[in-house]
Amino acid sequence: MTALDRARELLREFPVVDGHNDLPWALREQVRYDLDARDIAADQSAHLHTDIPRLRAGGVGAQFWSVYVRSDLPGAVTATLEQIDCVRQLLERHPRDLRAALTAADMEAARAEGRIASLMGAEGGHSIDESLAALRALYALGVRYMTLTHNDNVSWADSATDAPGVGGLSAFGREVVREMNREGMLVDLSHVAATTMRDALDTSAAPVIFSHSSARAVCDHPRNVPDDVLERLPANGGLAMVTFVPKFVLQAAVDWTAAADENMRAHGFHPLDSGPEAMAVHHAFEERSPRPVATVATVADHLDHMREVAGVDHIGVGGDYDGTPFLPDGLGDVSGYPNLIAELLDRGWSRADLAKVTWQNAVRVLGAAEDVSRELRATRGPSHATLAELDG
Repeated sequence: MTALDRARELLREFPVVDGHNDLPWALREQVRYDLDARDIAADQSAHLHTDIPRLRAGGVGAQFWSVYVRSDLPGAVTATLEQIDCVRQLLERHPRDLRAALTAADMEAARAEGRIASLMGAEGGHSIDESLAALRALYALGVRYMTLTHNDNVSWADSATDAPGVGGLSAFGREVVREMNREGMLVDLSHVAATTMRDALDTSAAPVIFSHSSARAVCDHPRNVPDDVLERLPANGGLAMVTFVPKFVLQAAVDWTAAADENMRAHGFHPLDSGPEAMAVHHAFEERSPRPVATVATVADHLDHMREVAGVDHIGVGGDYDGTPFLPDGLGDVSGYPNLIAELLDRGWSRADLAKVTWQNAVRVLGAAEDVSRELRATRGPSHATLAELDG
């Protein structure tokens, strides 16, 4: 039996929990949520990284659908609600394949039924507009993690890719973390500054996650996790889910991307713009300067390092599919997960360790957040603090 055969066999029992997939944003951008125009029951490989046949081929058993909206988008709360509505429509359209999941028990029930557990994660604290009541409303609608920032700072937390603002978390930012703990919403530290990571770990009573981040020691990009933070995950119980984005996993791609982004700005486009005209500019740059290519082995190098530093109980995967135009060879869409598992098997990873990486760690972390929530709800009510009260 080949390593790929063994990988597929393992994934049938312990499928992948993927921490971050931007399909809802892609559906917004491409077809304004016209789900007939992008029916994921059929092959959508001409347009998307994600559809149900390829999720099945990839051995995906649970997906955190990102309900991301851009941090510079007016009306971020409304747009986040539209993203949540998109996920709910997907669940209604595909009940045989997708099952809504709010708890760790729901995830296990979906696995037993052979359906893909579908959870939601909000990406960026701008989605709550400085309101703890809005945070609780997102939880009530099914959101089970929130990334504290996206690419830009919020008023109460610093982003990895913005100039320092409050020096990590402000007093209100720490209150956001405490309220997330009380609700049972996972604190996601992807995208945040290292100072914010450390402040969140100092504050959180529940395990934190990185829904889609890799190791900074392997690729020196501020979106990745420093070793001193990875070393703290065992005491916290948290989880770092490696991302596949080449500019976060391959050092040569970091430098190339900086030049490509500058080229996009020079032509009047946001670096993250994936519209046809923007992509034409990008492809022209790529013809002049071929982009460095990451591989399955590149991603496996990050997992090797993260296992060494944080331990196998504290790592997972979050591919960032449909949130990036480029992906490593062998991981070009959601059907690629068996290739990564096969690479790790070839490197001597045990079946028991891989079961933790694909399924068990993520389920444990969500369950632990639920346990903390029950304890906190028994001791205090919801917070009504405001930014003005705590930060002045």
